[in-house]
Amino acid sequence: MGKITGFLEFDRKIVAYRPIKSRIKDYGEIFADKHNVAELQNQGARCMDCGVPFCQSNDGCPVDNLIPEWNDLVYKNKWQEALERLHKTNNFPEFTGRVCPAPCEGSCVLGLNNPAVTIKNIEQAIVDRGFDEGWIKAHTVLQRSGKKVAIIGSGPAGLAAAEELNKLGHSVCVFERADRIGGLLMYGIPSMKLGKNVVDRRVNLLRQSGIEFSTNVDVGKDISVKKLQQDFDALILTIGSTNARDLPVDNRSAIGVHLAMEYLTKNTKSLLDTGNADGSELSAKGKDVIVIGGGDTGTDCIGTALRQGAKSIVNFELLGKPPESRAENNPWPQWPLIYRVDYGHAEATEVFAADPRQYQLMTKSFAQDENGKVSGINTINVDFKDGKLCEIAGSEKTWDAQLVLLSMGFVAPEHYLSTDADIELDQRGNYKADYGEYATSKAGIFSAGDCRRGQSLVVWAINEGRGVAVKVDEYLR
Repeated sequence: MGKITGFLEFDRKIVAYRPIKSRIKDYGEIFADKHNVAELQNQGARCMDCGVPFCQSNDGCPVDNLIPEWNDLVYKNKWQEALERLHKTNNFPEFTGRVCPAPCEGSCVLGLNNPAVTIKNIEQAIVDRGFDEGWIKAHTVLQRSGKKVAIIGSGPAGLAAAEELNKLGHSVCVFERADRIGGLLMYGIPSMKLGKNVVDRRVNLLRQSGIEFSTNVDVGKDISVKKLQQDFDALILTIGSTNARDLPVDNRSAIGVHLAMEYLTKNTKSLLDTGNADGSELSAKGKDVIVIGGGDTGTDCIGTALRQGAKSIVNFELLGKPPESRAENNPWPQWPLIYRVDYGHAEATEVFAADPRQYQLMTKSFAQDENGKVSGINTINVDFKDGKLCEIAGSEKTWDAQLVLLSMGFVAPEHYLSTDADIELDQRGNYKADYGEYATSKAGIFSAGDCRRGQSLVVWAINEGRGVAVKVDEYLR
């Protein structure tokens, strides 16, 4: 590397978000407006000549980003070359640079005994500068193959597959049942974490490169898979894993209990359509809000409820509080299962003077008033003994709540499309197709992303989108 002793000379310094007091007043991105080039060069210099870069292995980066190379190029102030290396493996670094939890940093060799390199910050800075400088342009296709591919679902897997197949000369049409392109990127992740102008900017480049997009078309309902097979040479199913895990306890049907994705989607759509002027969002204003379940989606619910003016916010976690450092059974280079404070947690702590998370809590039932509206949650504390969940007697409690958001992950993709396509499912209810091959049980139909592998990261969706494009190209040729 360019600065062999950089990791000894410079401390880890992450790019600060916008101040909490100002950013919770709007839905603008939480990230700082400008990147500090000199500081980012220092951070790039911290990347070691470690010999075996675990950051770009499967434990680190699912798309095998050439992380040491572009870290070094940033240190040397060769930003355009760094962008070229970044785009060699990652179609959409502006997405992953914002929303990926950065498993690469968890497997950074420097992280064995020092804070890891700020890989995620550097990635975002490279691609943001690429757009600012006009280096990123639509790809020009010089010759078409005469083959046509339909992609159902416009999330990161579908968009990655579309771009790769388009570059190979095939004609691609992406079908999306929503009114905007982007899938999870558009409606599943709130604007403060991923600006929708960032999504539209990339989609417009894909459109300029020759990819067609068809919105408000629900394949399997509005149009059959059989009809698409007549019009296209291959089909790719990339619809995500959208069947959410529910909480079947007493009074689940009370008004005001919603799935997290319903809440986030309605708010983002209302924000984009009318700036929330139409009142179609599920508002937390003046309400005691309880988010059941953690993870990124739970954090996004916290951040959204804060911006809507929630009276209070509590986040229930079934498991115990994670340790501050790695446990013995969680060695490097595995993802470190440690206590973290995400943007929503920090914001809630600032506003309410306490971390919103409450650990080892299990919901027993919802309480509702005479009008059928949720009024609270009845809980009990739990412990785990010998791998079994045990309730702690005498720890029952009732919490006030007028809005409850269920953020407990997803169990499977929706099945009306797989039924219409007449393809097999695996034991978990996902669309059956082997990783690396992506072929379903029906010739000419492929599957990739969360609907194939189960709920996962955006970076894994990009990995599978790129992978399925290779196999579809082989099939077509």
